[in-house]
Amino acid sequence: MKKPIIGLAPMDGATDAAFRYMVAKCHKPDVMMTEFTNVEGMARGASKMLVSFLYEEIERPIVGQLFGVEVESYYKCSVMLCALGFDGVDINMGCPVNKVARKGSGAALIKTPGLAREIIRACKRGVKDWADGISLEGAGVHENIIIEIKKMVEGREGGKVPACAGMTEGDARMTGGAGMTEGLGKVSPGTTFPKMPRKIIPVSVKTRIGYDEIMADEWVKHLLEEQPANITMHGRTLKQMYMGKANWEVLAKAAKVVHESGLGISFLGNGDVESMEDAYRKVKEYGVDGVLVGRAVLGNPWFFGGKDASLKDRLEILVEHARYFQELGHLSFFNIRKHLGWYCKGFDGAKDCLMKLIQVENAEEVVEVVKFIVGKSLV
Repeated sequence: MKKPIIGLAPMDGATDAAFRYMVAKCHKPDVMMTEFTNVEGMARGASKMLVSFLYEEIERPIVGQLFGVEVESYYKCSVMLCALGFDGVDINMGCPVNKVARKGSGAALIKTPGLAREIIRACKRGVKDWADGISLEGAGVHENIIIEIKKMVEGREGGKVPACAGMTEGDARMTGGAGMTEGLGKVSPGTTFPKMPRKIIPVSVKTRIGYDEIMADEWVKHLLEEQPANITMHGRTLKQMYMGKANWEVLAKAAKVVHESGLGISFLGNGDVESMEDAYRKVKEYGVDGVLVGRAVLGNPWFFGGKDASLKDRLEILVEHARYFQELGHLSFFNIRKHLGWYCKGFDGAKDCLMKLIQVENAEEVVEVVKFIVGKSLV
């Protein structure tokens, strides 16, 4: 990719299909990542998890992010992401949340570099096997997952609203995806999927500067031994969570280690990027190949355009986001309330708008709230 790379960071509970679509529509970043999704669950047939991997072509290049500890499950899920047409596989080695780290995944992998390296190898093996022609059945992907992947791929190829994993035909009709489950039935062994290119896609890692203390240089050297295509590093340890300031001086040193390896691996920094101007400043000042931006994009899908949106634009996007989320029908409307709340800042009446939006049940109620707040229709 052309450098500097300015992309959307993966955020659990935030970078879902509707949010990514709105970001891409307002001003697309250089690369986008999905929410992280558990490999053990998918390896055992939890097809509803595939909702994390719905995407539209406008989002490309789009990278699917995985987390977990089972090496062979990473292999299966990497093949699965290839079958879904993703442009890359990213391994989460940075999540600091206790329920993730206590099981040895996320940022806890910093403490088990041997396992971390095995996981990278498994993902690279998976994408190579896909490129060499392996079927999902041959890779050991669960039958439930294969059936849902077929629906998702055929729905996208047909230009329809993406299928939601686990949808019934009735559910599909209600959400605008009628016909997507018709006639699919049981997928036979050796199933092939339409127009899915057989190519090797990059495997990357997103991590942190340490677990309970800074050890970025030592840690990044372990990762380099497996030659991931890219390393993204957040400038805090797991212990810090999201407290304090991201340490970009440490990121600069880690970037230097990566560049001096001569392996051609890119290094992206992450943490406390406040604007596009700030992103470019950090690239220049700290010698990174780019940055991934997370929290600054929440409620601000036009972030990557480098301009502030007008109140009219902000409220129009808020309504469109709600309508698109409802059209997808992939999650309860409750899940978008936080996104709607993030839009409510920087204008008179924002607090009242927020208090009403955190109670809405559907997109129609969102429209009514906006009409009430601004005193006019945006329809």
